[in-house]
Amino acid sequence: MRLGAIFPQNEIGNDPAAIREWIETAEGLGYDHVLVYDHVIGASLANRPDWSGPYNHETPFHEIFVLLGYFAALTRRIELVTGVVILPQRQTALVAKQASAIDVLSGGRLRLGVGVGWNEVEYVALNEDFRTRGVRIEEQIAVMRALWTDEVVDFTGRWHRIPEAGINPLPVRRPIPVWIGGTVHAVIERIGRIGDGWFPQMSPEEAPAKLNLLRAAAEAAGRDPASIGVEARINLNQVPLEQAAGYAARWRALGATHLSVGFMKAGYATPREHIDALKRAKDALG
Repeated sequence: MRLGAIFPQNEIGNDPAAIREWIETAEGLGYDHVLVYDHVIGASLANRPDWSGPYNHETPFHEIFVLLGYFAALTRRIELVTGVVILPQRQTALVAKQASAIDVLSGGRLRLGVGVGWNEVEYVALNEDFRTRGVRIEEQIAVMRALWTDEVVDFTGRWHRIPEAGINPLPVRRPIPVWIGGTVHAVIERIGRIGDGWFPQMSPEEAPAKLNLLRAAAEAAGRDPASIGVEARINLNQVPLEQAAGYAARWRALGATHLSVGFMKAGYATPREHIDALKRAKDALG
């Protein structure tokens, strides 16, 4: 099971030197990958008294592709993972181009996690339809894979039209792996049919039924369930570090291929504390 570190988007701050030290430390310690969250715009709460979302306009997010470009230049080995890009609120061909650029500049180290998101405000601000996000994402994945593998694409679908055109340069990995986040039935079935991997956001005790559904969907689509990766997540604000090894072992027993450690909301107030936490987590999880 490969071990990753979740970039502390909301708490690391804006000092490029601190961000550089964080990613260089993660690679130097031997983490296999770094996972980055994504949001473009946050909602103001001034006139939203019933807002229940975990993020708002005061929550900082570094732009995900710009950040990964910076990481690509600073590292040589660690895999770069989006967890997840909210794909239906973006232009598909542009995401394919951005992802290809990161893959090329990193030497083939991008794994693109995608999802449909929950924040309608972002969709409105980015001029995309929140209501159709689930049905559109499948065509988006097909379009991106075509753009990543063929020099010229001629595509006409329900949501996209590409009239004999292509991106250049093409990525190193053709196609770039596409992993999907989400837990509802439709998402799990989608992953079984077309996903390269799944980002579950649950405890190992909650996972068996979802994993069974995923594997059944893969078999129904004529795919080998073992070919679909599973990246679990351990958040240190919920699981104390002294229990982390046991938590990881339970996910490993379920067949998880990857595990990422989250450091936000765990009491680390400065970039230095986040960097030191990387070391302690790596020691605990091996």
